[in-house]
Amino acid sequence: MPYPPLAQFIAGEMRRQRRQTRPVVNPATGDVLSKLPIASSGDVDDAAAAAAEAFPAWRTTSAYDRYRILRHAGELLRKRAADIGRATTQEQGKPVTEATAEVLAAADIFDWFAEEGRRAYGRIVPARRDDVRNMVLHQPVGPVAAFTPWNFPITIPARKLAAGLAAGCTVVFKPAEETPATGLALAHALADAGLPAGVLNVVMGEPAEISTQLIRDPRIRKVSFTGSTAVGREIAHLAAEGVKRVTLELGGHAPVLVFDDADIETAAAMAARSKFRNAGQICIAPTRFLVQEPVYERFTAALAEHVRALKVGNGLDEGTTMGPLAHERRPPAIAALVDDARDRGARVVVGGKPINGPGHFWQPTVLADVDHDARIMLEEPFGPVAISVPFTDLDDALVRANALPYGLASYAFTGSAATAHAIGERIEAGMLAVNHFMLTSPETPFGGVKESGYGSEGGSEGIEDYLVTKLVSEAW
Repeated sequence: MPYPPLAQFIAGEMRRQRRQTRPVVNPATGDVLSKLPIASSGDVDDAAAAAAEAFPAWRTTSAYDRYRILRHAGELLRKRAADIGRATTQEQGKPVTEATAEVLAAADIFDWFAEEGRRAYGRIVPARRDDVRNMVLHQPVGPVAAFTPWNFPITIPARKLAAGLAAGCTVVFKPAEETPATGLALAHALADAGLPAGVLNVVMGEPAEISTQLIRDPRIRKVSFTGSTAVGREIAHLAAEGVKRVTLELGGHAPVLVFDDADIETAAAMAARSKFRNAGQICIAPTRFLVQEPVYERFTAALAEHVRALKVGNGLDEGTTMGPLAHERRPPAIAALVDDARDRGARVVVGGKPINGPGHFWQPTVLADVDHDARIMLEEPFGPVAISVPFTDLDDALVRANALPYGLASYAFTGSAATAHAIGERIEAGMLAVNHFMLTSPETPFGGVKESGYGSEGGSEGIEDYLVTKLVSEAW
């Protein structure tokens, strides 16, 4: 199937008029897939105007009718999963099996929030007089600006779009310019499911210009952003100027605490699968493996053995288990971190180098004995590099795990219920998985603490930031 055509999607129409373009590149081959038309300032203004114009009718659309549209969109995503997954692999690089599974996960997210919109209940608060009734209502906050990255180009947008639309909000959505076809696939599914024109609008182009214009637009009442902590700070600052509600899902540097009473072989096998999924380009990827001293060498060797078995290649090729990095900026960034760690005495157990040839490939890498002041211990690598360092006891492990300003995901492997309980109480993270790595599902909240952001996407909490609370107190 050929790569899909690209355009801005505003007020229910695809805009392909002549304008500046930027290339969309296949990271596995370096080939240009297409030219993405760059949204003008007028396009962005039209998108905000369309969202504002569509909001009064959409907010009064019944929760049941919104539910029907979202459920239909989910079914369309399932039917189109193979084609959308192939486009994702072409523009992002991950193995096509992973990309297709991501589309199916997005469909599940649409199902979940379709139902949550029907459960956005208010309540009656007992009054102090018998001729007064106090009602608490939950109503949509208004038009939303949603900004998403390239690493999960359909599930991350699905969380934002499904929650906002289910709540009765309209949305201006800016997907990553590296993965435009995947973002547009969501818009097409919703439009084909009966979403009224203007309720969802898609603009792509120069990220800083689009985000600044949208956030400062008085018609936009909420901002949802997933990306780096540095950009998140700028987003929060801009939104504060208009006192706008913000949800931020930012960077992480997830610790994995492996205790000597854990099933070491199982933990190592699971770690290799989870860490190198999507070439490690995952905000919740396990990265800092803190391993108790008696099993440190054993775990590191077992992890390296599983890493050596990974097959790196084009995500469209059968048998590929790890694709390329997403763009040309990633290999030099990974190289700088690995070189710094090596210069500080780290041991390269496996990998540690780029892979020659077309595309942006990097060897799956395991580093051991990494100095605690090495950059890679302090900065999220966002790539296929696992770091293994020893610890002594529970207190030492928690001090090391909590040392960074990030607090998104965390993991632990132990055979002790007491240890698991202590970690759950003391780890500084928005999410913790014990004895497994599967943190995310539509039913569970997704979000961080500290400099990893605030607000939740997913679970019953995911719809809350798209609703405002209103007290109506009636006397008669």
